Amino acid sequence: MTNEEVLQYVVNSIRIIRKQKKISQMELCLRANMSQGFLTNLETGKKEPSAMTLIRIADALEVSPRDFFPESEVGEGVDVRSEIKNEIMELLARL
Repeated sequence: MTNEEVLQYVVNSIRIIRKQKKISQMELCLRANMSQGFLTNLETGKKEPSAMTLIRIADALEVSPRDFFPESEVGEGVDVRSEIKNEIMELLARL
């Protein structure tokens, strides 16, 4: 997957999980302490989320940040999920 495809997968996952949990954008914004405009731009792919933003959204949705990412194919090269997971774990360790 290209970086753009991963980003699209992530923002689609956020929207899908939010809707599955029957949480409005406004409710997610309140839970994750972000503006509705930012979340709208994120869900439409106009903004790229930082690792901390993904952590806040995952916490607000009561899921793991890794739930937003696709599984890597065997032999695909870099394991995107592992790389992102490592970045998130490093950020969490700093908190």
